[in-house]
Amino acid sequence: MAGYLFVHFTGEEKDGEQIYFSLSRDGLHWNDVNRGAPVLRSTIGTRGVRDPFPVRNPLDGKIYLIATDLRIEAGNGWEAAQERGSRSLIVWETKDLVHFDGPRSCEVGIAQAGCVWAPEAVFDRRENAFLVFFASMTKNGGNKGKHRIYASYTKDFREFTETFLYMERENHVIDTTILESGGRYYRISKDETEKRLILESSDSLTGMFTQIVSPVLAKLKGVEGPEGYLLPDGKTWCLIADRFEEGTGYLPMLTEDLSSGDFRILQPDRYDMGGTKKRHGGILQITDEEYERLEGACRAETVIA
Repeated sequence: MAGYLFVHFTGEEKDGEQIYFSLSRDGLHWNDVNRGAPVLRSTIGTRGVRDPFPVRNPLDGKIYLIATDLRIEAGNGWEAAQERGSRSLIVWETKDLVHFDGPRSCEVGIAQAGCVWAPEAVFDRRENAFLVFFASMTKNGGNKGKHRIYASYTKDFREFTETFLYMERENHVIDTTILESGGRYYRISKDETEKRLILESSDSLTGMFTQIVSPVLAKLKGVEGPEGYLLPDGKTWCLIADRFEEGTGYLPMLTEDLSSGDFRILQPDRYDMGGTKKRHGGILQITDEEYERLEGACRAETVIA
């Protein structure tokens, strides 16, 4: 039967910028674990984390959890967060989703970066390593900064190759996720100026991406934190987006063909995001054993918090 783990934060309130878990069997109805309390806390850097993303190593099964080192609740404001923020990402790792090593801080931002936001990773089989990508505000010699997407390769989330520019657009670009389907990669990113999502595809992670016209995404404004995953039928993709401007949480959209750009927005009675407010996070498909172990550990209060 298997299931899904949703790793997320909840907002700028006290304890909101920590790591929360939710579980689902169908990818559409979510149950908060640990009674809706944080499962992991950052005790380093800014002592807060946002935009967590879990990824599994296909070679050994180890799971890494990476996140933005940022705590807006501290009161320094968004300007400081963008222009003078942490250049590191925060990392945990685990073999069983119950016992975690970490957190540890890994500096990946270039010297000119004012921040490292919303890190994600995808395994590149050509390089036999993870491509880790994230948004940074950089000036690159100009007076006005712009959010661009940078990237680096790693095999163990300890040592990273030299960071390079991965994506730049005319407008600011931040939250980005990459899905693989039918031998192609589909990149979904947030235009930070228009507050809309852009869908692109390529046959290579580091190749040229071509935009796919998507009427639904073009009309959907005030969203961020796109994440995608296959539902249990193995053919339907669920794309979720955080409606941050409305404050109404994640909106699921379905498609059987990412290359078409055609998405169906689900009606509210077709999904349930659970009790806690879910802000930008990531979703990992897990096994039955992992699901039951995590559920049991949270009931027994043995997950590290």
